[in-house]
Amino acid sequence: MKRICVDMDEVIADAVSEHLLRYNRDHEEKITLADLHGKWLWEVVALDRHPMLESYLRSEDFFSVLQVMPESQRVLRALQSRYEVFIATAAMEVPTSFEQKYRWLEKHFPFIPASHIVYCGDKGILRADYLIDDNPRQLRRFEGEGILFSSPHNVNVTGFRRVKDWPEVEQLFLS
Repeated sequence: MKRICVDMDEVIADAVSEHLLRYNRDHEEKITLADLHGKWLWEVVALDRHPMLESYLRSEDFFSVLQVMPESQRVLRALQSRYEVFIATAAMEVPTSFEQKYRWLEKHFPFIPASHIVYCGDKGILRADYLIDDNPRQLRRFEGEGILFSSPHNVNVTGFRRVKDWPEVEQLFLS
């Protein structure tokens, strides 16, 4: 059985919308998804406001309130019938997120066993056939086939097979 690893943030969990919601709530300027076209949020926000962005990530509830990406639950459940599915999150970048991410997965993806959740930093360590991720840095180090999940920051990235949403993932792996 082939193995698929799936990233969390911006692939099954909508972290950008929550970041924008909190930032826009606390500042007069309003940043939209369109403003992030080809850029990370950190590139759009003034340098003196980066500590605020970091504080959102380290808050005790940021990762626990993220919205589920549309159709991800249905498609991941279907993928399990033909693939070994793992969730692989670069949680080492925000170590305070471990428990929040685990509880979020337990709530929204209860069919993914705890033994199939991987917390890591560099996803190059993963041994799988595929990695679905929004971060091209993670895909470059991965030894299997990297599948780029579209997000505002990666619209200009080339060199990887790309999927724009979960129905496209379904089409790619289950058709």
